[in-house]
Amino acid sequence: MPGSELRVNLGERSYTITVGAGTLGSLGVVCRGLRLGRNAAIITNTTVGPLYSDRVATALATAGFTPYRIEIPDGEEYKNGATLSLIYDGLLEAGLTRDAFIVALGGGVVGDMAGFAAATFLRGVPFIQVPTTLLAQVDSSVGGKTGINHPLGKNLIGAFYQPRAVVIDVETLSTLPEREYLGGMAEVIKYGVVLDRNLFEYLETAESALRARETSCLTEVIMRSCALKASVVERDEREAGLRAVLNYGHTLGHAVETLTGYSTYLHGEAVAIGMVQAARIAAARTIASPADTVRIEKLLQAFGLPTVLPVFPAGEYAAALLRDKKSRDEGLHFVLNEGIGGFSIATLQDLTELLEICGIRG
Repeated sequence: MPGSELRVNLGERSYTITVGAGTLGSLGVVCRGLRLGRNAAIITNTTVGPLYSDRVATALATAGFTPYRIEIPDGEEYKNGATLSLIYDGLLEAGLTRDAFIVALGGGVVGDMAGFAAATFLRGVPFIQVPTTLLAQVDSSVGGKTGINHPLGKNLIGAFYQPRAVVIDVETLSTLPEREYLGGMAEVIKYGVVLDRNLFEYLETAESALRARETSCLTEVIMRSCALKASVVERDEREAGLRAVLNYGHTLGHAVETLTGYSTYLHGEAVAIGMVQAARIAAARTIASPADTVRIEKLLQAFGLPTVLPVFPAGEYAAALLRDKKSRDEGLHFVLNEGIGGFSIATLQDLTELLEICGIRG
């Protein structure tokens, strides 16, 4: 079987991540090894489906499965209850039963929605993650977070539901639009900033090769990113504490997405903006230096990512932050970098300091 393997150890919910070039062709073998039921629903979108669903369906059929296809619209703005109902309709119209399984073929939106459908259809059926974007490969396909957005906030409705396997084919990145590819790099940079200084330094030196999508470099950063995320998820599967580190840059990033209606910035772009603001807050609290902030911002900009907050009144930012799922009775949990390679989690009861440091006024 092509590719390198990494195990996510979660007891009876453990699974293997396979990373390599050409791994789509081995999907049927992977599913057969898991002893899944005969029927498989491939959930994809109108962009990825024409590119890869035939290959996935053939791999499944060759291994003895009967594949059904369900296509949903492409875009973060469709990550909602209406689109989820379309998935349920397709599953029911295909006559699938509890021994069927779902294959999530696409980026983070497809993975999150297909995973949530798997968690809730007939009270739960198995699913396989087959991420085709860099962001999904290094982040959203691993760890079992599934869900949909609500007009008042991102990912407010969902469930923790682990996949049975993750199959990552780096060759799918060759068809990914440049903007989406670079957006995925924000999540890779995130891991370096808060968890692995060596990875951050590798990204600084390998920037040209990664922008050229060299397979060996891509495989390296995807494996390292997945290993970092797996190590966090293994210790804190349901985000009781440590796993919150993975939200670095996401708190303000989600606010940006909410305020712009999920249509102006890609998720990774919003996270990049949020990371720079978090670094500024960390510097203001003296757990990082201004030089660290400059270095983080410079690396993000080297990958063509935005770093400036869009202009909205402070009251609108505050309202979006307080609706965030990381908000608790005691305050908003906010991840800060300690230098580069470390982190701490602050609880902010008064958002005034955060807003002022980020230059949000009015």
